[in-house]
Amino acid sequence: MKEFLNKTFYGNTISSWAISLGILVGAIIVAKICYWAIGKYVKKLTAKTKSNLDDLLVDKLEEPIVYAIGILGFYWGFQRLTFGDNIDNFFAHVFTFIFTLNVTWLIVRTIDAIIVEYLTPMVSKSESDLDDQLLPLLRKLFKIILWALGIVIGLNNVGFDVGAVIAGLGIGGLALALAAQDTVKNIFGGIMVYVDKPFKVGDRIQIHGYDGFVEEVGIRSTRLRTLEGRLVTLPNAHFSDEAVENVTLEPSRKVVTNLGLTYETSPEKMERAIQILKEISTSNPDLEENHLVSFNNWGDFSMGIMYIYFIKPTSDILQTQTNINMAILKRFNEEGLDFAYPTQMIYKKEVK
Repeated sequence: MKEFLNKTFYGNTISSWAISLGILVGAIIVAKICYWAIGKYVKKLTAKTKSNLDDLLVDKLEEPIVYAIGILGFYWGFQRLTFGDNIDNFFAHVFTFIFTLNVTWLIVRTIDAIIVEYLTPMVSKSESDLDDQLLPLLRKLFKIILWALGIVIGLNNVGFDVGAVIAGLGIGGLALALAAQDTVKNIFGGIMVYVDKPFKVGDRIQIHGYDGFVEEVGIRSTRLRTLEGRLVTLPNAHFSDEAVENVTLEPSRKVVTNLGLTYETSPEKMERAIQILKEISTSNPDLEENHLVSFNNWGDFSMGIMYIYFIKPTSDILQTQTNINMAILKRFNEEGLDFAYPTQMIYKKEVK
């Protein structure tokens, strides 16, 4: 039996192969036991705590930890065997690279659990919908960055020229950035909308010749329902390049009305017309207290009165304008104030 165990097979004795195989099998068994123990006992213990973070950490880290046990066992068993310097160095580099990726996996899952536990609830409580759409994108971007760093560190540990790799990534990234510059610009425009908050969903805005209500604010674009009922999708870059007028946030709606009375109107009736407009303003509960009335124009066929009033933001703008105009029409008719319309007087000279 001893002679059999001392026989050489691929440069190693059978006993060395048996011990290495036993270490590998033992590592797999230990990993299985750990996986079972975590699911059977650790998860039950964390479920009894008030915090949800430990549940997330256990759920996300059990797989990287189990795989790390298997990798370490495989590496330990392999180290006992010799295959020559070239093969030994190759497998040592492979194990180093795999273990680095496993550690990266563990770090990514740990940070992701913290984001889910603390950052996601904060975002869900905010009024804006943009951060709800932005967070998943940032999570993916963050994972990509961490994985890229892990791969670069792993390649550096096994002896690759990381500088050349980074230079290649830089050239590829530059080409990608040039191809996707409009998309990146729109994404940054969406971030600026979130940071500056010039409007929110439901606000009426005017931009780029469009007037309507904001229905959705996305990462790349914003959807606007115009007053005609049409849905317009605007790239978010417009909001960083152009002025946005938020109609909803106006303190009151200013309305300018120009009235024209005939030239037959006497000074007393003109004063009465101005007084009527002031009375209409003060008696209407939908108007602000400030208003302006001015006899300001000598027109071609009428004497002009400029009437400016301000509608409260809580009032129905169209209905209030209707009420004001109806009141003007009724009161002016009652007082015998005649509105002017375009007329011409033609003088004929007889030719003898």
